[in-house]
Amino acid sequence: MSHKHPDHAKTPEISAAEFPALRDFLRGYFHQDLLDEYGSAEAATRQFCKDADAAQRQAVADEWTRLMERVPWAAMSAAIGKLGSSYDFESNDEIKKVMAIFREYSRREG
Repeated sequence: MSHKHPDHAKTPEISAAEFPALRDFLRGYFHQDLLDEYGSAEAATRQFCKDADAAQRQAVADEWTRLMERVPWAAMSAAIGKLGSSYDFESNDEIKKVMAIFREYSRREG
């Protein structure tokens, strides 16, 4: 018998095929060493934005926005886990900070 984490029950079905750029970002930056390497989810996101080109940033920002429209905030850690992340958000404030970074780059490049 398997027990599901409560957030999993609320997480809509999503697949890596729907979010390929976001999956690559999460696997490359939201890994198990995120805190040791970057210090925070916000810092990891900023580093990605420095490392990536404009098209990559825009693709990840667009897919992040689409994911946020489909997934309740309480289920975001479970949702990004399905896409390859090893990081669990500690608060909604962390999610807001990551969203703000992507919005900032979307405005700058849009």
